[in-house]
Amino acid sequence: MRSPVICSSGWGMKKIVIGDQGFEIIMGMYSIFNLQSQIITLKLLRRAYRRTLAAFQHGALTKTPIFFANSFPKSGTHLLTQVLHGLTQIGPAVDAGLPAVVMYTGTTGQPRAERDIVADLHRLKPGDIAYGHLHSRPDVRAELTRWGVAPFFIYRDPRDVVVSHVHYVTEMEPHHVHHAYYAKTLKDFDERLMTSILGRPELEIPFPNVWGRFEPYLGWLECPEVLTLQFEDFITHRAATLERVLDHAQRCGFVVKTSREQALRVLDSAINPEQSPTFRSGKVGKWRAAFKSSHKKTFKNVAGDLLIRLGYETSNDW
Repeated sequence: MRSPVICSSGWGMKKIVIGDQGFEIIMGMYSIFNLQSQIITLKLLRRAYRRTLAAFQHGALTKTPIFFANSFPKSGTHLLTQVLHGLTQIGPAVDAGLPAVVMYTGTTGQPRAERDIVADLHRLKPGDIAYGHLHSRPDVRAELTRWGVAPFFIYRDPRDVVVSHVHYVTEMEPHHVHHAYYAKTLKDFDERLMTSILGRPELEIPFPNVWGRFEPYLGWLECPEVLTLQFEDFITHRAATLERVLDHAQRCGFVVKTSREQALRVLDSAINPEQSPTFRSGKVGKWRAAFKSSHKKTFKNVAGDLLIRLGYETSNDW
């Protein structure tokens, strides 16, 4: 048996005594952290290689903005990043290939420190295409609205979002912090949908109701530097929406190396529905088939005027 070990966290916490089990936990955490660090290092090396190729093909990236696709989760993140990746074919831009910049740690649901989020954003370089799910907080907003960044924010009808959330947590992401609860504790789709609307306020980790989850993102709608996009516009007004994306990139300093017509064709062809679960069905308003009267009533009670503020309804009479 390994002798007990006395260790200190190094962050001002009291010393603790641990035995075999504690030692294994610490070593396991160290191994995970070390692996994550190695993965990031490899991705940064890959980015450097991609940047070299992009500069050789289209010229220096130094005057190109950072392209950041921000979104409310399950609102078309993959779709928007696909369109932005099309920029790499028409001018100096590169798929950074770095992890999403997010507010929470996916496996634990715990909030990340704002300094860590800002550090992730500082890692981005001119011409990089990156993405994430970031609240409109002062430090984050300052980073994404400064000159040298082309920020985009995509959102979706919250009613469709909660339906998509159920499928994602239950069927698509077994490592999600709420997967076990959705898959094993909740009995059916109706209960899961109600939970995605109401959240789980009884938990220590944050999982607020649908209003509480959307509210921190609403500030992006008031930032003139940010191009805000409704997911549905890529289906109902695709050509015009792609023009808005290209125009915003150019206003922020992106230099197109092709004709405008060719550039728009490239952006359009970059969309691959099979790689975008949200976009795959090509339909909007699927919540109508999922919501029962109880879901509608509960949603209206907790969401307040959210649908009106986002432009999806003109009143609560829906």
